[in-house]
Amino acid sequence: MIREYKTISEVAGPLMLVKNVENVTFDELGEIELPSGEKRRCKVLEINGSNALVQLFESSAGINLAGSKVKFLGRGIELAVSYDMLGRVFDGLGRPIDKGPDIIPEKRMDINGLPMNPAARDYPEEFIQTGVSAIDGLNTLVRGQKLPIFSGSGLPHANLAAQIARQAKVISKEGKDDKFAVVFAAIGITFEEADFFISDFKKTGAIDRTVLFMNLANDPAIERISTPRMALTAAEFLAFEKGMHVLVIMTDITNYAEALREVSAARKEVPGRRGYPGYLYTDLATLYERAGKKRDVEGSITMIPILTMPEDDKTHPIPDLTGYITEGQIILSRELYRKGIKPPIDVLPSLSRLKDKGIGKGKTREDHSDLLNQLFAAYARGKEAKELMAILGEAALSDNDKFYAKFADEFEKQYVSQGYETNRTIEETLQTGWNLLTLLPRSELKRIRDEYLDKYLPNKQ
Repeated sequence: MIREYKTISEVAGPLMLVKNVENVTFDELGEIELPSGEKRRCKVLEINGSNALVQLFESSAGINLAGSKVKFLGRGIELAVSYDMLGRVFDGLGRPIDKGPDIIPEKRMDINGLPMNPAARDYPEEFIQTGVSAIDGLNTLVRGQKLPIFSGSGLPHANLAAQIARQAKVISKEGKDDKFAVVFAAIGITFEEADFFISDFKKTGAIDRTVLFMNLANDPAIERISTPRMALTAAEFLAFEKGMHVLVIMTDITNYAEALREVSAARKEVPGRRGYPGYLYTDLATLYERAGKKRDVEGSITMIPILTMPEDDKTHPIPDLTGYITEGQIILSRELYRKGIKPPIDVLPSLSRLKDKGIGKGKTREDHSDLLNQLFAAYARGKEAKELMAILGEAALSDNDKFYAKFADEFEKQYVSQGYETNRTIEETLQTGWNLLTLLPRSELKRIRDEYLDKYLPNKQ
């Protein structure tokens, strides 16, 4: 039986204390009714004896302690899910904001989900084509992987996120495109950014296979904490109940962590590193670990969380902890951005720990592994040669060093920089790499087997 309580004793910012409650549980959803009849939602943060501390989803303005009443609904926050969610835009709490009709739900799912049984997980090993050479060719994304993008303030991660959402697809062994969907969660972004994503997806038609959750910067912090969980719940429904391959893109995880810090400070919790709560690692893991593949289940969830590193600091708690939980990182470079490289992906510190599982014969192409090793090695030596040239001058370089310095420049211009509209197939990406290797003497290509050099290396004119 649902009871109403008129025992609100205190309101402090986004928090409210309700006394003398019975059978109320952590994370339970509540409804506040103001004297005017207006209703607002809240969530239980803490139970202490018969006292419940709740977090408000909306403003606390106008809540009269004597005249307002609260009822607890006996359930957590749920998302109404349906296949019809594809092509729709929702706010951070799963309410449609695209002027379309309400979703008729096939079921309602708790947004906190259940952890995936480790014994039921299947190892990620199928290639996902993003159309971005610096990812597909060198730091390959694999179905079921968690591969974050580490960006900096002012860098064009929004353009890259929209490009990947637009272009990404899973190619089956028969060469057909499998059932693929994108769930896009925008967390704490500006109205201008939200408008960019929505208009970009509509313009290119990508919205037909996309579910968008938009949480704006002026929305409450508690809604920001719910948004990625809403997105992952929709992804779990499409993947594990509808058999689709789902790519979840979340931007910006830094805004999510800031909201966690805000709520933690309001609860007067003891802060951890840089003021973030001590459970930040655990909380991020509850998001990231919902991605993956299950044995004997057709669908899968692949995740690309995007975060802006405060002051471009990789040791900041958010990128640091994210790196521990996920399988690699794609790093955007301010130096390449200043050079006009689009997208400015810094391939040397970037890493995909599962790339070896998703490439090779039957997945991409037999020469892929050798080629990426050679490109990495040549680019790294070219960067060293350019640093040497900046200190000692070009005259101090050997002939081979000059070849490598030229290779590094052309690699950035032709391979990394492809713009945000170009969608390269994996064959085009590999061919671009082979074309660049013609800038080096064949005797320097020591990381590629002779049979692949004979088969794929273009003849110099």
